[in-house]
Amino acid sequence: MVHTGPRRVDDRRVISGIVHRFREGCRWRALPPEYGPYTTVFNRWNRWSQRGIWPRIFAALVACADPPQVTLIDSSAVKAHRSAAGAKGGEGDACRQAIGRSRGGRTTKIHALCDEQGRPHAILLTGGNVADITAAATLVSAVTPPGELVGDKGYDANHLRRYLAERGTAAVIPSTSSRKVAIPHDAERYKLRNVIERTFCRIKDFRGIATRYDKTARNFLAAVCLVSAITYWA
Repeated sequence: MVHTGPRRVDDRRVISGIVHRFREGCRWRALPPEYGPYTTVFNRWNRWSQRGIWPRIFAALVACADPPQVTLIDSSAVKAHRSAAGAKGGEGDACRQAIGRSRGGRTTKIHALCDEQGRPHAILLTGGNVADITAAATLVSAVTPPGELVGDKGYDANHLRRYLAERGTAAVIPSTSSRKVAIPHDAERYKLRNVIERTFCRIKDFRGIATRYDKTARNFLAAVCLVSAITYWA
């Protein structure tokens, strides 16, 4: 068979260029020449994102591990750079692209569920103005019911506690000050929550994650999945 057209660039070199871009937070056109034409690197990244390959790689790596017995849930806000604006649909489409206005300006919120080792098992994006509890059920339902779920006061809601109880999961969540009768929790187990905070710190060491430059939620979620995979699962 005779092949026509340009020769396919090596995937390893292209993926290294993609990782470099998110680690340094640089423009695609600023990629060092060692990774080849920046258009090739970006196009490979974008096409694989459109096909859902990056989240599938993350999910496949997670599936190789045993279901966690203890899970931790939290979120982290990310500033959306002005270059993240302008996705198809204009400003009115910002909500669909997981960009919301909060006290920090235009932000995206990364919601995650991780195990005791800090390895993310489920990831979700919303606008920065969305409450943490909104994403809780989706994250929890994405994993096999664990023995415990550790979360801060932002997850103190009766409907989430009922859902966890139905799944056989103990809620290690302190009560908010608005509760007339506080629900007791294991204060010693609650100290584990620092693990997921350190997870976000490691992921956001990649400057392309600490600041969002991607216009679409699809591409930014793919970036978070890729960085999570190589940081914790590779």
